[in-house]
Amino acid sequence: MAIGQTVTVLEEDSNTPILGVSIYNANKSKTLITDINGQASLDSFKDKETLIFKNFLYEKRALKKSEIRKLKDTIYLKPKVEFLKQIVISASKFEQNKREIPQTIVSINANDITISNPQTSADLLENTGNIYVQKSQLGGGSPMIRGFSTNRLLITVDGVRMNNAIFRGGNLQNVISIDPLAIHHTEVTLGAGSVVYGSDAIGGVMSFYTKKPQLSFKKQLYLSANAMTRFATASNEKTGHFDVNLGYKKWAFLTSVSYTDFGDLRMGSHGPDDYLRLEYVDQQNGEDIIVANSDPQVQNPTGYNQINLMQKVRYEPSDNVDFDLGVYYSTTSDYSRYDRLLRYKDDHLRSAEWSYGPQQWFMGNFQLTKLSSRSSFYNKIQTTLAYQNFKESRRDRDYQSVIRDVREENVDAISLNVDLEKRFNSKISLFYGAEYLYNLVGSYGEEQNIETNTNTATVTRYPNDATWQSFAAYTSLKYKLNKTFVFQSGLRYNQVIAKADFTENNAYLNLPFDDAEVNTGALTGTAGITWSPSKMIQWKLNASTAFRAPNIDDIGKVFDSEPGAVVVPNKDLKAEYAYSGELGLKLNFDDKVIFDLATYYTFLDNALIRRDFELNGETEIMYNDELSTVQAMQNASKAWIYGFEVGMEINFSKHLQLRSQYNIIGGTEDNEGVEEPTRHVAPYFGKTHLKWKKNKFLIDTFLVYNNEFSNSQLAPSEVEKDYIYAKDSNGNPYVPSWYTLNLRTQYKHNENWTLTASLENITDQLYRPYSSGISAPGRNLIIALKYTL
Repeated sequence: MAIGQTVTVLEEDSNTPILGVSIYNANKSKTLITDINGQASLDSFKDKETLIFKNFLYEKRALKKSEIRKLKDTIYLKPKVEFLKQIVISASKFEQNKREIPQTIVSINANDITISNPQTSADLLENTGNIYVQKSQLGGGSPMIRGFSTNRLLITVDGVRMNNAIFRGGNLQNVISIDPLAIHHTEVTLGAGSVVYGSDAIGGVMSFYTKKPQLSFKKQLYLSANAMTRFATASNEKTGHFDVNLGYKKWAFLTSVSYTDFGDLRMGSHGPDDYLRLEYVDQQNGEDIIVANSDPQVQNPTGYNQINLMQKVRYEPSDNVDFDLGVYYSTTSDYSRYDRLLRYKDDHLRSAEWSYGPQQWFMGNFQLTKLSSRSSFYNKIQTTLAYQNFKESRRDRDYQSVIRDVREENVDAISLNVDLEKRFNSKISLFYGAEYLYNLVGSYGEEQNIETNTNTATVTRYPNDATWQSFAAYTSLKYKLNKTFVFQSGLRYNQVIAKADFTENNAYLNLPFDDAEVNTGALTGTAGITWSPSKMIQWKLNASTAFRAPNIDDIGKVFDSEPGAVVVPNKDLKAEYAYSGELGLKLNFDDKVIFDLATYYTFLDNALIRRDFELNGETEIMYNDELSTVQAMQNASKAWIYGFEVGMEINFSKHLQLRSQYNIIGGTEDNEGVEEPTRHVAPYFGKTHLKWKKNKFLIDTFLVYNNEFSNSQLAPSEVEKDYIYAKDSNGNPYVPSWYTLNLRTQYKHNENWTLTASLENITDQLYRPYSSGISAPGRNLIIALKYTL
């Protein structure tokens, strides 16, 4: 018998220790349980004995004791498929069983991310089949969830709110700043989340959790690393990624680096000719000329590049205290806003240039987590202090104009969260906490004369030095009556204060006021039940309220929303409120056939929407040398959103699985007594996968499909952007139906090497998702090679 042999049991992929793994021999005469560090002594077993490692959440593994020694006394267990999506954090900021949460939450784990191989985090969300993604350019990705989008959805990274004071109602692409190759898992709450997350969480919450540094649970250094390279033909994409983990007993360090270079995107060949890029503006010898596109399927210009960096440090002085520091940085190159480059004025293209400057995001995040079994106030407390800086800019110049308009924005955001969990007994748990947010907005504007190289100050997009603050406290109660019935409810009070000074911009706008202040409070609540009368049936019922307080984008923005229209500030704004209900049903027939259904309804009151406005009694003003209709954000609407979701999973065998998701969404809004389609309600859409997996191989054949949106189904603001849409038989803009057939394969050669290859849009369909300004990729071969140490 070997002396002093200790085994460490870790979870595959995440390398986290597993508590409570049973280790026993063939006749079960000897049994051990792993401790909090995933460790157990094997001294009582003989070298020739076969040891079985078992935990109900993981696949069972059997090895001889001598074989374990050859593996350096480290055993990796693979989570069962159903477990991968069973535990969620985002519902209360602490781990909960997904079955006990009355809301619908979609989970994307590390294994899903590796297989789907998303090019951006927007693509990662789209792969769920529940989320629709709009793109105005290749460097874009604006998620739509249950008829809501942009600043009515909340994004968090490692528990820190990413939404800032200038998140707009128009499409935005901040989600692409999050590196999909650094994400461990993602949770998407479908529906309101204001009780836990406050303002903006009306339609859903997208919670991204990045990889966490792993400690060494032995005396020697724990070292792990991943390297990946990827190439895609449709955009000539070239990606490289590397991450390394150094783990000591109390300290651990994780470094992640990703770089992606995209070329101009090629669209498909079978679809509306309206989407072809026939010509573009080029500058030759200092003069703008219109050039015929040598290949109309290539969307010129759309290419850009991006770099993502992440550094994490973890310190665990004892088993019940954990310090985590995260530093994140993302930046893009300049990239063209492709949809604006499609606009015509008279008989020529309107813009010679229209681009976003580098989109930069920095975050420093410090988190303290403490466990306590003695405190009367909590079992777990988590304090998070974060600083973020956002930079973005816009540059546009009309065809044959010497004036380039430049707008630059900068937001500093500070947040402090304290979240606590108290379990009184096996039936009652209390979650509560407080939050403070502070945003400072910097905004700059100038006109550049490209002939004389002179710059002149001009109106800024936002009032410079504007501030936005939020104070909040919340509590949530979970009552588990028995194994079949769970009740959860919660309340949150939020006070939001926004201040803006328009003195500088009044040199150009002559507003009838010099400043604006929003000081509004909101009380939101939620209540829901989950009822599982049998293993086959589970019901979920949830009702909630949510709100969005006006931010600086709402009260102070100045910009050209579309040709011939200009948006101006409005100081008389109030918060908008949403009242939602959801009913879900899950039918599970022995894990062979599973149906997941949900229906929901949301009423949005006092909705903030852009409408025609008067400035000093005038309905039109000169802006950028063009007579423009005056518009402003106003509490001028009500909206009704409703829908039905159905998911189906059929496990034909251990190796073959069919999974499908379909989404039906509808909605209208009131425009001075006239009901109109709402802007962010997507056409019916869905996705169906047929997966086969055995040993080292995985093959996934899947269909993605989208219903037609007729001209009458388009919101008025979309009809006005007819340059991004196909034309129906009457010459009116509409969205044709489309589908793609795709094949994805993965070959895991061994524990180190994994090859993933995908052929997307096999039939080379030419299509453009709803509201998007850029056509989707045509036939696209994606190859990725990953090495794991």
